[in-house]
Amino acid sequence: MKKQNTILAFVVLTVLFGQMACTPTDLSKASIIPKPVSIVPTGDSFDLTDQTDIYVQGESAELLGIGQYLADKLNPSTGLGIEVKTTSEAPASGNIYLSLSENDAELGDEGYELTITDSSVKLTANKPAGLFYGVQTIRQLLPSKVELATSQKGSWKMATGTIRDYPEYGYRGSMLDVARHFFEVEEVKTLIDQLATYKMNRFHLHLSDDQGWRIEIKSWPNLTTHGGSTEVGGGPGGFYTQEQYSDIVKYAQERFITIIPEIDMPGHTNAALASYPELNKNGKATELYTGIEVGFSSLDTHKELTYKFIDDVIRELAALTPGEYIHIGGDESHATKIEDYIPFINRVQDIVEAHGKKVLGWDEIALATLKPNTIVQYWALAENAVKGVKQGAKVLMSPAKNAYLDMQYDSVSTFGLHWAAYIEVDKGYNWDPANLVPEIKRENIVGIEAPLWSETVSNRFEAEYLIFPRLLGYAEIGWTPVELRNWDEYKVRLANHGERMEAMNISFYPSKLVDWNVKDKK
Repeated sequence: MKKQNTILAFVVLTVLFGQMACTPTDLSKASIIPKPVSIVPTGDSFDLTDQTDIYVQGESAELLGIGQYLADKLNPSTGLGIEVKTTSEAPASGNIYLSLSENDAELGDEGYELTITDSSVKLTANKPAGLFYGVQTIRQLLPSKVELATSQKGSWKMATGTIRDYPEYGYRGSMLDVARHFFEVEEVKTLIDQLATYKMNRFHLHLSDDQGWRIEIKSWPNLTTHGGSTEVGGGPGGFYTQEQYSDIVKYAQERFITIIPEIDMPGHTNAALASYPELNKNGKATELYTGIEVGFSSLDTHKELTYKFIDDVIRELAALTPGEYIHIGGDESHATKIEDYIPFINRVQDIVEAHGKKVLGWDEIALATLKPNTIVQYWALAENAVKGVKQGAKVLMSPAKNAYLDMQYDSVSTFGLHWAAYIEVDKGYNWDPANLVPEIKRENIVGIEAPLWSETVSNRFEAEYLIFPRLLGYAEIGWTPVELRNWDEYKVRLANHGERMEAMNISFYPSKLVDWNVKDKK
């Protein structure tokens, strides 16, 4: 009997210690990506229960929307039936409270303070965007299984302490090329959700290229009916109606992401030239193109009709796009003489400005005379970006050798190209935008964007292989101060996001540089 009691006591203690080991109590050990600016742990935990609700300050529809977003993320997996309620003061113990306070200058427009005790979770920010980013941190403080779409066994604990957090750069984004291969609306929305999870706030859609025109322009309908009818490899292509595009824009806005549409010109325009022969120098329509070569197409920069065409396209697109910027491309215009390219870019800038938008373009546009408030996207030639800086332009950092998501990880990775570099996960993380080009200083940079060109990927899961896990590193470069970033420490946090990405059904590349914490190690 005595022996049996001893065994029973041992089993009970083992279970208790096992539960304690699984209970997070050290907030500083949480695997948050991007890494917060400041974490002060207090050594306890808060437990979500079936009595927990989310309270938002006042009656703001925007705050209610953020609260509901969090509830919608928590309820499927926890099964707790968390409700969203309004209040004018801090709620009773056991609840989550979202409130605004405009008195914290350090937090700015996107920062937040998250205070977790054993009895409450309080999230404050100056602006709703800050609350939304704080919500992403709350998600990451809970077990990875919180991201699953079906009910899971608890418990649902968060370590206690205070997190103060705000971004290094105001522009933290990614780009999806929907022209080489078309991506359906739901695929685009899934990527928007994934960007939001890691506090990214810009999504650049490359809507036109040689292989396809993907946005409906009502005044030039053949752009999509003919120009959107194929893609790389000869597939059926596709396009977004203006209603679908507006739906994408709204979906992104609800997640505090601004859509930046790109119409590439004067090169990368074969889909337009095939649709309207009058845009060609010889007045003849080109053949639709399904290959991946670049630099062979050009609008006729001398025809007034070309500028009428561009004005119509920008007018319709600007009316659908609430963000500040329209991207005009401008890259790899090898078929356009430089003496034609420069006045073309100058005139297109005027058109964009006339429709109430600012200009963003690839670094070649700095060869022209740039308008005030223009952003030059550095991808290829640092000397071009430096020319932009000398004209007073800001720089968006997307160096192909560091930040192009379509670059292969190594010589045997399944998808991607390698004309710029092989970019393993550590190389994608280990660079600082403000120290890459001596003449481009921190004050010249608006932020970072990681583009995915789609020559080699044709659906969401193929794209995710290239996007993840590198996107998490780019998110951290954009958010976290460089002095807080360290690869050896980051890769441990990244490893713990393996299981989280699996729960989110992300088909990420399992880099051998990371000791992944996943259920089924690949």
